[in-house]
Parts: sequence; structure tokens; C-alpha cells
Amino acid sequence: MRAAKCTLSRAATGAVLAACATSAHAQSSVTLFGMMDAGVSYVSNEGGHGNMKFDDGIYTPNLFGLRGGEDLGGGTHAVFELLDQFSMANGATIGNGLFGRTAYVGLDNVRLGTLTLGNQYDFMPDFLFFTGDDAARDVGGLYNMRNGPFQKLALPGNPTGAFDWDRLAGSQRVASSVKYVSPVFGGLRAGALYGFGGVPGSFGANNTVSLGIDYTRGPSGADAAYTNVKYGAQPGAQAASVRNWGIGTHYGFGALTANALFTTVRNSASGGAVWMGEAGVVWRTGGPVLVGADYLYMKGNATLDNNHAHQFTASVQYWLSRRTMVYVSGVWQRASSGAAAQINGVLDPQGASDGANQAIARVGIHTAF
Repeated sequence: MRAAKCTLSRAATGAVLAACATSAHAQSSVTLFGMMDAGVSYVSNEGGHGNMKFDDGIYTPNLFGLRGGEDLGGGTHAVFELLDQFSMANGATIGNGLFGRTAYVGLDNVRLGTLTLGNQYDFMPDFLFFTGDDAARDVGGLYNMRNGPFQKLALPGNPTGAFDWDRLAGSQRVASSVKYVSPVFGGLRAGALYGFGGVPGSFGANNTVSLGIDYTRGPSGADAAYTNVKYGAQPGAQAASVRNWGIGTHYGFGALTANALFTTVRNSASGGAVWMGEAGVVWRTGGPVLVGADYLYMKGNATLDNNHAHQFTASVQYWLSRRTMVYVSGVWQRASSGAAAQINGVLDPQGASDGANQAIARVGIHTAF
């Protein structure tokens, strides 16, 4: 009988060790993983003043997690992930308690696809960010995600009203959800997610629906995603919804990768809507240096005073090893006249610029394990 395999660090808990010890009937694995990012950022105009500050979780969020699976035979595996996000400034957990980033369990079959249940990403980040369509994955990180002069968008539970409005930063997971992703057929896969609203007497109240399709061929691909989140359901009142959709592509040729992205949002409660177009390029020099640049344009509707913004981002990374790098990055946002620029990642609602311009310069270090 083949013994089980467990990949664990010394920090793994006794409960996980016990689970591995008792799984002798099938090959299993549990992997401890994570990443950390910290640095110093200078914000040119934060509420009317320049601000030099320690800032963490920018290039990537600070994450600590457990991921594993068990071979059940016949090409089927049980899979799970528990993922926590934390602040390096004070060690505090970010989100709704331990493993608030993701927590799911499911089954994966090579012929039938993957079915998971729990707290997990919808297809806006899954198929438009993680696939490489969004330049922010390699250029600028959180600062290069979408925010802008759109406070009147008034997204529910949002620190600025428009923070990460297209969901690609993964800041908004779907709790109590069931998710299916198909196997890959000729480079093509598709997925669907349903999040239960938990409102007694109404199956559809406060629910979430997300759909996605991904095509990948070698270093290139194209993707589309849609997510609709209902909220605020009350007896005798009509619920509101936040609807996102987007399309993206990336194309690799030699040392260069170019990407393009288009995303939208509409909040039915406020009537606010924004669309965004982005283009970026990353140059992997063949040595330890990676250079990237990106431009995006965001435009709000009349409810948002027709505010719009241009944003430019650039970064240079120097990889000390396969897991660790140091970097410098800069981002500049120019909003329309009379609007207050606000780069994503400046989370304080009072952190918007007192004018149309805001810029950030950053030096940081990132590692993964």
C-alpha cells in the first residue's frame, strides 16, 4: 500500500499532521504557502498634503495559507484551500476573521472539471487577472487597480465608494458559494458560480451570479467574465445590484508580453457606472530585471458627474532569486477638472487628492514561500 505524502512546514498545526497521518489509503498532500510585500511609499497629495509612509500588501497582498488534496482514484482529487490575508505593519488579520480571504473544499476530476464550495473568488479576478490580462499583475500591483474620482459610485461596504470597483484585486470574494470550472478543451475552459444570499423565504435575494470563459494558447490568451451581486434585500423593498463585466487579452512574443483589458461596473442603487480601458507591456530582459509600463483611462456616467481619469504606471523589478525581488514603481493619476484624483490603495476616504492630480512613488521588497 502506498504511503501518504504530506508537505508541511514546522508551523503546521497538529490537526493537519494528524490528518496526514491517518490518510494512508490514498496519496495526499498539504502545502503551506504565502507571500509578503512591504515598502515605503510617498503620496504626493493625500487630503491636501504629501505623505511618506510604510505601506504593505501593494505588489501582492500579504497571504498565508494551506492548500491540499487527496487522490481518490480514477482521476479524481479532493481539494481544499484556506487563505488568510494580514497586515505586516501590525500583524493583524485583514477581512472577516481567520482565512477570510478564501476557504473552500471540493472535487477535481481530469475529465469532468472542478467543483468547489465555500468563500472564493468570482470570475472577474479568476479569468481577467490571474490569467495575465491585467497589467497590474506585473506592474504596480494594488496601486494599478481601479479607483479614481468616482466616490458617488457608492459601492456597499467600500472604503472609498469605488475601491477596486471592477473586483480584479480580489478584495471582494463570494461567501457561501458553489463554483464549477470545466476541463480544458482545445485551450478553452468555462466556469459558473452561484453565491447564496441567505435570505429566508427568497432564494434569489442578495445572491451572486458569475460566469467566465478563458482561452489560452501558449503564452497568449483571451478572456471574458461577468458578475452580478445583489444586496440590500428588505421585506417589501426592491434589492439593488452591482454588475461587472469585462474582456481581456494578453499576447507573448519573445521577451515581451502585451495585454489589454476593458472592464465596467454599474451600481443600480446609486445609478453610477464606470468603464475602463487599459493597455500594458512587460519586458523580461532575460536577466534578473523585469520592466513594465501601463496606461488606463476610466470614465464615469452623468451620475458620477461625467468624471474621468488618466493613469500611468511604471515599475522596475530586480529578482534576487526565483522567490524574492526588490522593486521601484511609480503611478500618476490625472482626473478631470473639478474632480478629486484617488489612486487605488489609498484607502482612507479622506485620502483623495484635493485636486485633479495624485502620484505615488514606492520602493519595496516582495517574497513568496
